[in-house]
Amino acid sequence: MCGIVGYIGEKNATPIILNGLKKLEYRGYDSAGLAVLTNGKIEVRRNAGKLGNLENNIQSDPIAGTLGIGHTRWATHGEPSARNAHPHLSSTGEVVVVHNGIVENFIELKEELLAEGVVFQSDTDTETIVHLVDKYFSVSNDLEKAVRKTLKLLKGAHGIVVFSSREPDKIIAARIGNAGGVVIGRGEGENYIASDIPAILEHTRQLIFLESRQMAVVTRQGIRVSTVEGAEVTPQYSTVAWDPVSAEKGEYRHFMQKEIHEQVRSLTDTLAGRVNFVDGTIRLPELNLTPEKAKAIRKIILTACGTANNAGMVGRILIERIARIPAYAEIASEFRYADPIIDAHTTVIAVSQSGETADTLAAMEEARKKGAAIWSIVNAIGSQAMRVADGYISMQTGPEIGVASTKAFTAPLVDLYMLAVLLADMRGTLPAKDRRRLVKDLRLVPELAGRCLDRESEVEEVAELLKDNRDMLYLGRGINMPIAYEGALKLKEISYIHAEAYPAGEMKHGPIALIDKDMPVLAIATRDPWYEKMISQIEQAKARGGIVIAVATEGDERVQSLVDRVLWVPDTPWMLSPVITSIPLQILAYHIASMRGLDVDQPRNLAKSVTVE
Repeated sequence: MCGIVGYIGEKNATPIILNGLKKLEYRGYDSAGLAVLTNGKIEVRRNAGKLGNLENNIQSDPIAGTLGIGHTRWATHGEPSARNAHPHLSSTGEVVVVHNGIVENFIELKEELLAEGVVFQSDTDTETIVHLVDKYFSVSNDLEKAVRKTLKLLKGAHGIVVFSSREPDKIIAARIGNAGGVVIGRGEGENYIASDIPAILEHTRQLIFLESRQMAVVTRQGIRVSTVEGAEVTPQYSTVAWDPVSAEKGEYRHFMQKEIHEQVRSLTDTLAGRVNFVDGTIRLPELNLTPEKAKAIRKIILTACGTANNAGMVGRILIERIARIPAYAEIASEFRYADPIIDAHTTVIAVSQSGETADTLAAMEEARKKGAAIWSIVNAIGSQAMRVADGYISMQTGPEIGVASTKAFTAPLVDLYMLAVLLADMRGTLPAKDRRRLVKDLRLVPELAGRCLDRESEVEEVAELLKDNRDMLYLGRGINMPIAYEGALKLKEISYIHAEAYPAGEMKHGPIALIDKDMPVLAIATRDPWYEKMISQIEQAKARGGIVIAVATEGDERVQSLVDRVLWVPDTPWMLSPVITSIPLQILAYHIASMRGLDVDQPRNLAKSVTVE
């Protein structure tokens, strides 16, 4: 899942697509390709590696035409290679598809197609889409009907673009769920399609942002939008300024809001190229980890600052529970002065969005002096924390502009989960059946995140009730205790409301004295191993006149009967629940700050990267 660009008009599509894909390179990718309609035939060029490889291919074997689509890919199913790169062509050579997302039911769909005699040319889930469209197209002789029928079969969240040599006057684009955007750009006698604005900004300012379960039929002269079910939709055009900063925000008011909504895509990209859902294995090649090195680890210390430290606290629980390695989470600014007891059998993991945080880098240096192995989990490619580490995991979220971190918090939660599974596998402490179950659960994460985003308006209503408060108390237990810390931090950072977080079991040891009608309590009470304990904390808060807002699992009538308001989240495997429970807390903080008229993206006194002590 990564970048998509499409063009239909009178110009040569090839350079337009290539230039558009270059504008999306910041997302990261492992292969690239494009398909162009040339003299009534679909010509495809695909290469592993960077766009330069594809450009060299096209220079030696040119293609040109006035209709085409292109894609840059992070692998999710099938290794990074030319054969697995997009676009994918049907067996007839008459239909071609590019796709962002994960076809959650692709195994079942593929088995049905194989039984019908379809021959697959790749290992990807995407190839099922092109064969399904081709199959239904051969029956209906109507590309639009064939695409609709295919879309209704797919599970998961998707952005899909398709065209056919048999209907050479159109490109069809569709969006299901929140697997990244689908943007349609209107021109004069030409139109554009992209997964994000920068790819087409130089060509048009008039944009349509497809909503979930919408489909667009794009021709040279027009754009027609409808639902997947076939109901016509009047498209809403947005005029985007040429200013690149404004353009990057797109349909969103602030970068933070955009980045919250990008989490389905960033989580999918985090899994891409690393998780093999077929055999249930994890690949983190940049860690340079071997079974021998994994077995030699006796202790892991996670060190970070702020939001990244909250991620580290979740990681500590995951590593101990899954990999059965003693783990500790240490604030980097304290770790560097603590004279920590570490040696060659200790691995120190630094978590940093920017990779340039001064305290985190100093903690890494201290660990190095004492002989520990050093890994980093970093978003900024080429940053110092990435360069000086013995191995690293790239967050793969793309640029994060808002000072209050959102997608660069949830991505390392998934990275740490994957790391814990990989360590357990290499150390031989995780039965294959359990490993496959844990890996299979990862497939759910992007879709579950999307379901949280679909409830934004409900969270906004709660924000309206809380926006004038001066204080709030956040409570959580177990794996969601760090999420209480993160939720309180988000509220403090951007709304300037005083918020404190506590392990819920500590409430009666002091903080309960604060609870009254003017101190709202936000309790994370999802169905996890600590559920009954959280119910008890909620009852204690209510008994003292507190207003309680709960983050709870959808359909939990027990919690709903106890509290004043609920922020619902979908049922999630408990070790992945922090990814999901953090999202409504991000949305809540965002809307409270926005309602208070504050500078959400650049809150006072804060910087995106703290490069001094």
